[in-house]
Amino acid sequence: MIAASALVIMGVDAVFRRLPAAMMRAILVVMLVVMPSALLIGSGNDATQVVVLVAIFAALFTLVEYSAASPSLVEFRDAPPFNRTRFSALFATVLCLSMIFRGYDNPSPLTAMFETTGAAIGQAIDFPYSPVRLMVLMMPADSDPALLDRLRDAAGLSYLIGLFSIVWFIVLLRLQRWPRRGGAFNVWVNLPTFDPTAGGDVVLRLQRDGRINIILGFLLPFLAPVVVKLAALFAAPINLDNPHSLIWTVAAWAFLPASIVMRGVALTRVADMIQMQRDKVRHRAAVSALSGY
Repeated sequence: MIAASALVIMGVDAVFRRLPAAMMRAILVVMLVVMPSALLIGSGNDATQVVVLVAIFAALFTLVEYSAASPSLVEFRDAPPFNRTRFSALFATVLCLSMIFRGYDNPSPLTAMFETTGAAIGQAIDFPYSPVRLMVLMMPADSDPALLDRLRDAAGLSYLIGLFSIVWFIVLLRLQRWPRRGGAFNVWVNLPTFDPTAGGDVVLRLQRDGRINIILGFLLPFLAPVVVKLAALFAAPINLDNPHSLIWTVAAWAFLPASIVMRGVALTRVADMIQMQRDKVRHRAAVSALSGY
């Protein structure tokens, strides 16, 4: 009875220790959700109410996931900087796009810098069969040329941020010896959606899932515009005249593939770590067997 009570107290203490950091993450998520509405001019009352509602749900979800003993959906919670890198990439993408579209209605030297940078990157990446060119081609033929230019600039800048986040995560993975960095790696906490007992070798399953995620992440920027274009043939074409819709559509198009690639790299790294531990155990067992003779 005493031992059970002690475990309960330790669990409550652990939750309260995680609560300040979880609250800070929830605040950052709220800032991310409301950023376009706060920076852009002319957001309607209905749109503002929807944004506030989404921000509240996102904050509650983040608070619960990061304060609980074990998350239910968030992967690699206790293995930074995986989620920090992903969130930073999405935050930077939404911030840059919001500043670009703010400059169309309320220009300033700062917004002009974002517009110039986005235009230069968009034109540089807009070559035949590139993801940016496919994003432009998915729009209806009678689209406003100014809208196409804005879409090109936003897609180019977002895609570059996504690529940079992947490279940055790989660099941190090598420099910081991620995910362990000298501590224990809890598979149950960091991979809540992965069932080690589902069948088959854990290492092989992690390697397979990692490769699938990497391939899917690299193909998704090319496949998504094609799917949207085909869907427009049988339904209403996509409408990105609203700056808010364009910002979140382009941000999701660039962020999701980068996030999937980083997840694939992370799963592959975890598989390598487990394999290394197995090799160490086998080596020790072999040494002990030999020393017995």
